[in-house]
Amino acid sequence: MNAPASLKGLTDFDPLTARRDFQILSREVYGKPLAYLDSAASAQKPRQVLDAMRAFATGEYANVHRGVHFLSAASTERYEQARETVRRFLNAGEPSEIVFTKGGTEAINLVASSYLARKIEQGDEIVLTVMEHHSNIVPWHFLRERAGAVLTWVDVRDDGSLDVEALDAAIGAKTKFVAVSHMSNVLGTVTPLKEIVARAHKKGVPVLADGCQGAVHLSIDVRELDIDFYAFTGHKLYGPTGIGALYAKRAHLKAMRPFNGGGEMIGEVTRERITYAEPPARFEAGTPPIIEAVGLAAAIDYLGGFDRAQIAVHEHDLLDYAAKQVKSLNWCRIIGEANGKGAILSFEAEGMHAHDLATILDREGVAVRAGHHCAQVLMERFHVASTARASFALYNTRADVDQFVAALHKARKILG
Repeated sequence: MNAPASLKGLTDFDPLTARRDFQILSREVYGKPLAYLDSAASAQKPRQVLDAMRAFATGEYANVHRGVHFLSAASTERYEQARETVRRFLNAGEPSEIVFTKGGTEAINLVASSYLARKIEQGDEIVLTVMEHHSNIVPWHFLRERAGAVLTWVDVRDDGSLDVEALDAAIGAKTKFVAVSHMSNVLGTVTPLKEIVARAHKKGVPVLADGCQGAVHLSIDVRELDIDFYAFTGHKLYGPTGIGALYAKRAHLKAMRPFNGGGEMIGEVTRERITYAEPPARFEAGTPPIIEAVGLAAAIDYLGGFDRAQIAVHEHDLLDYAAKQVKSLNWCRIIGEANGKGAILSFEAEGMHAHDLATILDREGVAVRAGHHCAQVLMERFHVASTARASFALYNTRADVDQFVAALHKARKILG
């Protein structure tokens, strides 16, 4: 569970300085300081993001692309600048490989519907891991139901790590696609994505990565990874809700059919026929999330203002600090202890339902997630109905962890 060796020794990051950018973290809950440990579900937003969205909405906003007036031109420029910001963030080859969506879920559904659906025949296989979020399971179940696809599942080890050899063995002659999380939202497991892609490509199989957690905690280079599709969402990345992005190789996008129909995604519409715009416009029907795209770009710029390796060291320090204390409680069991995992701590407490535990923690000012975390297949793998989950972000401190652990002891007295 320790930080990778390459990240050790970088300790200059100051979470207290960053914390001042998040006004909501200074509030109290039930008369207690707020210890927000639910960033894996949705991160808080810094003032820089909120200010950028407010300034754009009050000073530049208009609909994009179709207008010829001043505000429309200004708004279009900001929207396309946001696309370029995402391109740089992922190191994509060109802005046209970035499609704005309303989130990671829509991005994955877009690939399932527009790319894979027309390639799948009865008995063709899609390889998944048991640690996938429902967003990276349900769209492939649609193809199982509607086209006869077979879902092939790859297990994780007891510590939550992924057996790449097992995944490689699962890619067979009938495999049409591999869809895998870059970082598990429950286990924190970071998958060896570059190796997975290389092995799949060797067998002629494209790969999609669910990067909704990975994009927050890891530096992403889609060209180095040689990934076919990479999806992420804005609200976990300190940005607004209602915005996400799909990276796809240009050749894939050009061959894909539109996902939604309406304005902007067309070339020409007549009574007899229709032609479609070039990507990415082909996949951005209707008025897009313009203000949200500006907010996403501001969030990426905000994150880019820090040394991300130092943030990673800070987050791993919090994870190790919390894990050592939780492991010392003989009535708690941590789910997922893979080496190099991200800053997510899922656990179950003996004699306590996760929702009851989370409710008591909430009364102590500690916000954690409780339930199956949209990962019921993984819950089944570890023989639990639900877990509690504390997740750490750049604005968390050891004081948050201390408050969390003290609240656990109180819950034990009440529920144990």
